[in-house]
Amino acid sequence: MRASGKVASPMRRALLICVAYGLVSALWIAISDRVLAYLVADPAVLTRLQTLKGWGFVALTSFLLFLMILHQFRRYADMLAVNQRQAAAIHDLSQFRESVIDNASVWINVLDPDGRVLVWNKAAERISGYKRDEVLHTDSMWTLLYPDDDYRAHVLELAESIIRDGLDLSGFESRIQTKQGLLREMSWNSRRFFTPDGRVAGAITIGQDLTQQHHLEHLAHDSERQLQTLMDNLPGMAYRCLLDERWTMKFVSDGCRALTGYGPDELLENRVVSLTDLLDPGVNEDMIRAVERAIANAEPYAAEYPMTRRDGTRIWVWDKGRSVEVGGQLMLEGIMLDISDRKALEQELARLATHDALTGLFNRRELERRLDEEMIRAHRYGRPVAVLWVDLDHFKAINDRFGHAQGDEVLRRVSQLLQRSIRAMDIAGRYGGEEFVLVLPEHELGEAEETAERLRKLVSEETITIGGQGDVRLSVSIGVAVYPTHGHSVGAVCEAADAAMYAAKRAGRNQVRAAQSAGDS
Repeated sequence: MRASGKVASPMRRALLICVAYGLVSALWIAISDRVLAYLVADPAVLTRLQTLKGWGFVALTSFLLFLMILHQFRRYADMLAVNQRQAAAIHDLSQFRESVIDNASVWINVLDPDGRVLVWNKAAERISGYKRDEVLHTDSMWTLLYPDDDYRAHVLELAESIIRDGLDLSGFESRIQTKQGLLREMSWNSRRFFTPDGRVAGAITIGQDLTQQHHLEHLAHDSERQLQTLMDNLPGMAYRCLLDERWTMKFVSDGCRALTGYGPDELLENRVVSLTDLLDPGVNEDMIRAVERAIANAEPYAAEYPMTRRDGTRIWVWDKGRSVEVGGQLMLEGIMLDISDRKALEQELARLATHDALTGLFNRRELERRLDEEMIRAHRYGRPVAVLWVDLDHFKAINDRFGHAQGDEVLRRVSQLLQRSIRAMDIAGRYGGEEFVLVLPEHELGEAEETAERLRKLVSEETITIGGQGDVRLSVSIGVAVYPTHGHSVGAVCEAADAAMYAAKRAGRNQVRAAQSAGDS
C-alpha cells in the first residue's frame, strides 16, 4: 500500500533517523573536541574531559533511544489492543449473524457458486429432517429433496439462473420430500450475493412451509362447496347482521322459520321484525356488552338467552358467532340454536341439587348452607335466628299400614302444609326421613314457640285421605332452638333443637319443647 506525501514509510523514517544521528554525532565530536582543545592545554586533563564527554554523549543518546523505543512499544501495545477489540467485535457480530440466521423461524440456506450448501439453519433441519452435517459443503441437497430426476432438473435450472444470470426468485412454490418421506409444499425467495471485490459469492434462499396453509385452503374450498347443503339442513338459524342497535339482518338461513316463526324475507333488513323485537331489553343490553368485549379481545362470542317466538312462546337459544369485516364494514356472523329442552333439564338438575326430590323442600345440604348464611347475617346485625325441628309422630305405623308409596304422599302433604304456613323469608327443608327443619330469621324464642305451636295445631287438625284406603290424622313433635341463646354454630343450634324435639317425644308426642339454654341444668 503507498503512503501519503506527508507520512514516510517505516524504512525511510529509520534511514533518516540513522543519517541524522550520524550527522549530529559527527558535529558533536568535531565541535566539542575543538572547544576542549582550545580551553584545556594539559593533554592529560584534555584526555579525561574527552572521555567524560564521550560517555555523556553515549548516556544522552541512550536515554533518547530508550524514549523512542518506549514510545514505539506503547504505540504497538495500543495498536494491538485496538486490533483485539476489533477482532472481538467482528467475532461477536459473526456470532450474532449466525444466531439470527440459525434461530430464524423460516428456512434459510446459503449456496456457493457450485450449488454446495454453506449455511443450513435449524428451520431447514426441522422442515426437511436433514441435519446440517448431512448436507453441509455438498450438493447432496438437490438429490435428497428432489428425488424425481425431471423435477430436480427443473429446480436446478432455476438455481443456476439465479447464480449465473442474477435471476431474483420470489414466491416460487415447489414440493420437497423430507427425510421421513413426507411431502412438504414450500415457497422460495432467492437471490445471489457478491464478495467485496464484486465476484459472485453464491445465493441465499429463504423458504416458507405452506403445507398447512394449503391444507386449510383445500378444506375451505371443500367447506364452501358443502356450505349450501349445510345451510339447507342446519338446525337453528345461521345469520350475518350489522352491529347496530337493532342487529339488522343481512343474511339468515331458512332455519329461522322453525326457530323464530318468521321467514328470512321478514327478518332481513328488519322488514317485518328485528331481532331486538324478540328479546327482552335487558337481554339485548347484555348481548351488546358480551359482543363488544369479544370484539375488543379479538375472540368469538357466545351467549344463552330467552327469545319470544312469533306465536308468543318463549324459548331459550344459544348464540355463538364472531365479528367479521365485509366491504370495510364490521358485521357479526353466527348461529342460533334452540336449547329449550337442555335449559329445562339444566334448571331441573339445578333444582334437584338443592331440593328434596320427594317433597320439593330444600334438601339437607342446601338447608345447612342457608342456615349458615342466616346465622352469619344474624351475627353481623345482632339479630336472632330460630330453628324448629319437626318430626312426624308414629310415621312408621303409616308406612306399615298403607305402604311406602302412600307414606311418601303423606310426607308431601305435610311438607306442603308447612311451606304454606310460614313467611316468604322463612326456610323449610327436609332433613331426612320424616324430619323437617324450619329456619325463622329474626325470631326470638317466644315468637318461635308461638309459630311452632301454630304449626303443631295445623298438622293435628289436618285430615289426609289416602287413596280410598282411609283417613289419616297426624301429629308432630317440635323442638325449638334460637341462635345465639342455644348455640353459636349451625351444628350447636341444630343439636339443641333436635334434643328439644326428642324431649317432646318423651313427654308424650304432639308437643312443642324449647331447648335448654347453657345455664339450664
